[in-house]
Amino acid sequence: MAIYAIGDIQGCYYSFLDLLKKIKFKRGRDQLWLVGDLVNRGNGSLEILRWCYKNKSSVTAVLGNHDLHALAIKYKVIEPDDEDTLSRLLKAKDSDLLFKWLRSLPLVHYEKKHLMVHAGVMPQWTIKDALKFSKEVSTQLRSKKYIEFLSSIYGNKPDKWSSTLNKNDKARIIINATTRLRALSSDGAIDFTYKGELKNMPKKLKAWFDFPKRKTKDNVIIFGHWSALGLVTRGDIFSIDTGCVWGRSLTAVRLDDKSVFSVKANSKDT
Repeated sequence: MAIYAIGDIQGCYYSFLDLLKKIKFKRGRDQLWLVGDLVNRGNGSLEILRWCYKNKSSVTAVLGNHDLHALAIKYKVIEPDDEDTLSRLLKAKDSDLLFKWLRSLPLVHYEKKHLMVHAGVMPQWTIKDALKFSKEVSTQLRSKKYIEFLSSIYGNKPDKWSSTLNKNDKARIIINATTRLRALSSDGAIDFTYKGELKNMPKKLKAWFDFPKRKTKDNVIIFGHWSALGLVTRGDIFSIDTGCVWGRSLTAVRLDDKSVFSVKANSKDT
């Protein structure tokens, strides 16, 4: 059995199939770890979720910001944006089933000394903390009050972690960290504006994974979200969003030997 972690798919169904062919994926033998942002921007969100649901015994996935955005649209918490490509998914006969599955996904997954998250973790968090906080949010998303909960998660405040936050503020920063985090200011506040390359980052900011005294630095963290960062493979992190939806590539990393596999974005996806 091999485990392959795959970067942001964002509805790029044909690129995803191309990558599965390249890694010679075999259902029942191999496992796929999907780093979130399964849907939106590409035109195959419906096909991606159908494939994942059909093959869910081979799939471990976490929620990304676009997945949460899709949930909020589905349950009429917010209106779609002009750039959203979710209409076929929303109108599909199996839409309710697929969104229920999407809503069941966690924010983080930990196995074999690897933590998978869509964007990042706050420097104060241990692995145990990240799993605990993910479970707290998942409990809300799976509860009968999930629409009310989705309505409470929007906003950029608070932007600093504190164990004394109230329930709603705590959930909001947990979601923002795990699905939107790229950089932190020197005082540990999340910066929601910078999306560029690491070399061009303002001096007042630090990439979350390079923040001093990060408590998860002795673990391997696999994440996506930061397409401008591209592929980064080093001892403690694997950044694997290689911008498929922007016409670049879709990437997988095999966990046991850290081999990297990439395919060019398929033109059918945009």
